[in-house]
Amino acid sequence: MEDTQALRVLHVDDALAVVDKPAGLMVHDSKLARGETDFAADRLREQFGKPVFLVHRLDRATSGCLLLAFDRDTASALGKTLMSGDFDKEYLSVCRGWPEESFVVDHPLDGGPGKPEKKPALTRFTRLATGELDAPGSGFDTSRYALLRCEPQTGRFRQIRRHLKHVSHHLIGDTSHGDGRHNRNFRMLGVHRMLLHARRLGFIHPATGEKLRVAAPVDAEWQKVLDRFGWSLD
Repeated sequence: MEDTQALRVLHVDDALAVVDKPAGLMVHDSKLARGETDFAADRLREQFGKPVFLVHRLDRATSGCLLLAFDRDTASALGKTLMSGDFDKEYLSVCRGWPEESFVVDHPLDGGPGKPEKKPALTRFTRLATGELDAPGSGFDTSRYALLRCEPQTGRFRQIRRHLKHVSHHLIGDTSHGDGRHNRNFRMLGVHRMLLHARRLGFIHPATGEKLRVAAPVDAEWQKVLDRFGWSLD
């Protein structure tokens, strides 16, 4: 019988792995866990049968590419690559409204609970498609939405979610920083998750020196949204 607890492996070698984290699964224990006992880090240690070192984090509600190393040296090398900016991260999101075709949000963010110091934060956005729902609001007969490619250049706490809120193009399904009315519109479509997906990672493999590119497919609820609006991914 297939182990339903196992995460889909997108790439694995002796030094590192990239797995597809499902929405709703916390990456590791933290102050935000609130009694949660199921964590990706624990599943992965059992799945691979050896220690794992998480190189970056994904929010609980975010799905997609999660990078981990199998030893401290590899984790350290990947961490330095991540900090240097020579690390490609591409997310998909759905936001309210129709933003311009490409835009940059350069807005400092704090580090989350207990970390009030604000640090530089920059995200590049590209509008991939637009659509409408027959749901009136804000003086219009329909509600407008857009599919975005998001490329965070820094790694601040909930950066994409908070940057979209900053420009009033709230992320759909985000119960902390989003817009409740628009979230309800999507729940009426049977979409009950936050629409943020870590679609691609690109980085230099510390052992081989080669550029590694890994992609994670969208899940069934994401596909439902794409089908509803007639959007396609390349």
